[in-house]
Amino acid sequence: MSTLISQLPFPSGQTLTLYQGDLTEETVDAIVNAANDGLVHGGGLAGAIVRRGGQSIQLESLQWVREHGAAGHDKPALTHAGTLPCKAIIHAVGPTWADGMHHEDEKLRTAYTAALRLAHEQGFTSLAFPSISTGIFGFPVERGAAIAVKAVEDFCAAHPNSPVRDLRFILIDAQTVDVFKREFAKR
Repeated sequence: MSTLISQLPFPSGQTLTLYQGDLTEETVDAIVNAANDGLVHGGGLAGAIVRRGGQSIQLESLQWVREHGAAGHDKPALTHAGTLPCKAIIHAVGPTWADGMHHEDEKLRTAYTAALRLAHEQGFTSLAFPSISTGIFGFPVERGAAIAVKAVEDFCAAHPNSPVRDLRFILIDAQTVDVFKREFAKR
């Protein structure tokens, strides 16, 4: 069960909510997976999604790559959700942190924006995000949180009539939750 931490209502009626909990337990139209470009879901959140939702998610992901080529920051993949309580998974590719001098901020923003665009195109009404790239990809959490919240905020301002109304960050790690809570408080 997720615990409500903070909420940001937007003038459009869309809402961004921060929860501490397990993303794989969210009952939403789609969850976002922090994926690598080959959609090989071995470790981190991607591995947890496959362990919880079933191997069919991995098989469909690999089929997606065979048909479409590698996923990218601007090219997320969409698969079914196996036995997870959500309807679909958007596999967003965030950057691996190098040193901040390789367009990592821009790539992370693009990953969030592309996932939001795909959810919009699919007519999803609810979407739950992790903190993309701030785990095993090493992106600094403070920097990542600012980019993440701003990307959602900008999407809602630009698409006030989008079917995507209920946007969530579902974070399991207490330290990451605290960073996002501070970012929410700035708005």
